[in-house]
Amino acid sequence: MPSPSTPQELAGGKLLLDEPAAAVVRLTISNPNKRNALDHPILDAVTATLERLAGEPDATRCVIVTGAHGMFSAGYDIGEIPDDAFEERAERLVAAPFTQAIDALEAFPMPTLAALAGHTIGGGLELALACDLRVAASGVKLGMPPAKLGLVYSHTGLRRFIDAVGAPRTRELFLLGRNIEADTALAWGLVNRVAPEAELEQVSLELATELAANAPLAQRGNKRVIGELLSAGAQLDPELEELLIELRRASFSSEDMREGVRAFGERRPPRWQGR
Repeated sequence: MPSPSTPQELAGGKLLLDEPAAAVVRLTISNPNKRNALDHPILDAVTATLERLAGEPDATRCVIVTGAHGMFSAGYDIGEIPDDAFEERAERLVAAPFTQAIDALEAFPMPTLAALAGHTIGGGLELALACDLRVAASGVKLGMPPAKLGLVYSHTGLRRFIDAVGAPRTRELFLLGRNIEADTALAWGLVNRVAPEAELEQVSLELATELAANAPLAQRGNKRVIGELLSAGAQLDPELEELLIELRRASFSSEDMREGVRAFGERRPPRWQGR
């Protein structure tokens, strides 16, 4: 495993891997030109790395997911997809590599920790929420902008937020689409700790080291029991689930989503058409 001073570059250097402490592996998103947006290579590398590490449970007792350059992640990299390919490419990014990375995080047998060094938005926030624990730097903003983009979010993603912060807070996040401060996220239970920016790395490493030092059998067992209990309450009738999936799929082909993404990139109010 590489040392902290010589991180291994994955996804063309947009994902860095190192071992900052014994049995602790850190994955660092490094895509500064796009505010650490999540693209196919990054997400595929996250999935492949976690699946490989899951086969080495004695060697890896905790995984940290964080971001470089004072950011965590601005979410999906869909801002530059051309109009004539938008529906297919945007849905393909979200439906496959993003879902697979989220699933790999949740399936990882040992504890995972998200260290939010900067703003954590959209898919970036769901990626963090898929980790077992989250620590945020003070002053960081967290938010879900689907309402501002014309996107119907996945029912699995919304369930993840409801499980974490309850239905009222999930409605506030998704229907208002406003960003919230780290201290508000702490009060809601969206993050577990808030640390001064200069201390975030130290605090996250201390938590990861403590997680890695606990009994591995108990860590694997308790994580699985918690996951199974949450899953048991989230089963949907297949026909209803297909309806919810179709609502989301339709949003990708809507004029409003194209307009929302354009307006977001151009920093102007969107002109909604309702179709």
